[in-house]
Amino acid sequence: MGISDTSPEAAEIQLEIFRRMTGEQRLRLALEMSDFARAASLARIRAEHPDWSEWEVKRELLRITFLPNPLPAGLP
Repeated sequence: MGISDTSPEAAEIQLEIFRRMTGEQRLRLALEMSDFARAASLARIRAEHPDWSEWEVKRELLRITFLPNPLPAGLP
């Protein structure tokens, strides 16, 4: 088990809540968490590169998500 800031008691309550959710509810929660993570990543990239256009910010998000290394400078 990895490092967690959640007590075992709280983790058990959380697990019970997840068990009671329908498949649709769990899927909705997963999609909301994904949207939140994407928004947080975009905000971090914008803060680190305030001079970048929205296109450059989204391009960097895709690079971070799918590629291990920065793209070559000459690519659009």
